[in-house]
Amino acid sequence: MEKQRGCSVSTRNQRLAAIHALARFIGERSPEHITWLTLVRSIPFKKISKPSMTYLDKREMDALLNAPNRNTPQGLRDHALLLFLYNSGARASEAANLTIADLDLGSPSSVILLGKGGKVRRCPLWPHTAGKLAALVVGRRADEPVFLNRQKQPITRFGICAVVKRSAQTASQKLPILSTKRISTHTIRHTTAVHLLRSGVDINTIRAWLGHVSLDTTHIYAEIDLEMKAKALAQCEVPASASDTIDNWSNNPEFMAFLKSL
Repeated sequence: MEKQRGCSVSTRNQRLAAIHALARFIGERSPEHITWLTLVRSIPFKKISKPSMTYLDKREMDALLNAPNRNTPQGLRDHALLLFLYNSGARASEAANLTIADLDLGSPSSVILLGKGGKVRRCPLWPHTAGKLAALVVGRRADEPVFLNRQKQPITRFGICAVVKRSAQTASQKLPILSTKRISTHTIRHTTAVHLLRSGVDINTIRAWLGHVSLDTTHIYAEIDLEMKAKALAQCEVPASASDTIDNWSNNPEFMAFLKSL
């Protein structure tokens, strides 16, 4: 057999996970091999550096929302779609599958989203979002999709991604910094989470809002926000005076004795 060339870290980890699962399966049925199988299962996964998460600040998000030309039917739909994605934090597939019956445009307004694994969640809608959606679906049947393409057919998640990409290109003409960011439907989803966190919404509520199964998935937003707070704090840090240097307290016998006693 030809020697296999190097594979990516993610592929390696996927194969190792399969080997771990096989070792566990054998161990449950062949106790005499448990020592050897334990060694197999102790082989660690290779660490992968996580890519940085892209999200938009308020000014950038506003520029994206204002990008569509609302003097045209397509622009009105694009604006309503972007506003809905930002308001709800919905995935592209969730927005594509949304029907008019899923909307409750009363007061207060809300939407029912069908997420991964058939998990259903309800998200509140701003009055502004509800108004734009109401204008978009007026006179249509409850079983129709909320968002349609130019052929009056249900928009696909690929079509939604194209709307976001097109709007980002338009917005970057007025706000050039947007051209340095890779903006997608998931970028808007990340933006929703970060903005909710900064508004004081607790992390568990954000987990339910986004439809995450585990709180561990949502915790990344808390880490991002803490990192930004630390950077902001560093900018306003009071510089140490000469009397506050390390040499000053490291030469203090009483203080050093206290540290050693900890």
